[in-house]
Amino acid sequence: MKKILLVGLFMVAMAAQAQESAEFKAETIEFIKLTGAGKAFENAIDQIGYNVAETNKEAYNKDANATLEGLYSKMAELYMNEFIQSEIKELVAFYHTDLGKKLAEKQLGLTQKAMGLGQAWGMEVSQIAQKYN
Repeated sequence: MKKILLVGLFMVAMAAQAQESAEFKAETIEFIKLTGAGKAFENAIDQIGYNVAETNKEAYNKDANATLEGLYSKMAELYMNEFIQSEIKELVAFYHTDLGKKLAEKQLGLTQKAMGLGQAWGMEVSQIAQKYN
């Protein structure tokens, strides 16, 4: 009888932990979408499928969009390894503010511009390194 009770308590604890984990993952996916990543992925799907024939475009979009759930899940796991649930909740709350929405709207463009600056800087440093070879 004791074993049955212990097994029952263990199963309840595991179910509660699974529910918390699922809630944490859902909140993390919401955060990822709020950051503007969803829009970036939509743009990528459009760009990658640019040359898909118009007759196949609907099927392509359906298949390509179906891959997003797996991508969001994997990305959520990355964030869940770096942030605790309360931090994700704070981030979600921030992205619901006007400033958070502005950041999400501008983040992709800023990142692209920053990458260009980083590449130019890398070339500059590379030229300096060549001077010392």
